[in-house]
Amino acid sequence: MHPLRQLAAAAAAVCLPHAVWAAELVMVEQPGCEWCARWNEEIAPIYPRTAEGRHAPLRRVDLRALPDDLQVARRVLFTPTFLVVEHGQEQARLEGYPGEDFFWPLLADLLTAHTGFVENTNTQGGS
Repeated sequence: MHPLRQLAAAAAAVCLPHAVWAAELVMVEQPGCEWCARWNEEIAPIYPRTAEGRHAPLRRVDLRALPDDLQVARRVLFTPTFLVVEHGQEQARLEGYPGEDFFWPLLADLLTAHTGFVENTNTQGGS
């Protein structure tokens, strides 16, 4: 193969996974939120190591300072609110934190229904 084609193929292989990885989980929070603190204790340390966290990396935003690049379907009123976002646009949301036992299956259902996530029950929730 021509060296230029090899370079182009290598660049495409590197860029392709990033194009597929468009989902993110946006956590809308605010100072003093008791349920945000509980989520931070129970879920935040393991979230990046889970299938869900690898598929939809966490992005934190303040309730009173939503970024301009985030398009929400309706106003966010409660914290925490978890938004499943692709290409800057809300696809689904989970309002509140229902506890660790309910968070993982609810999140997996949202990611499966609204993104390309494929749930692996052996690794769900931090395993």
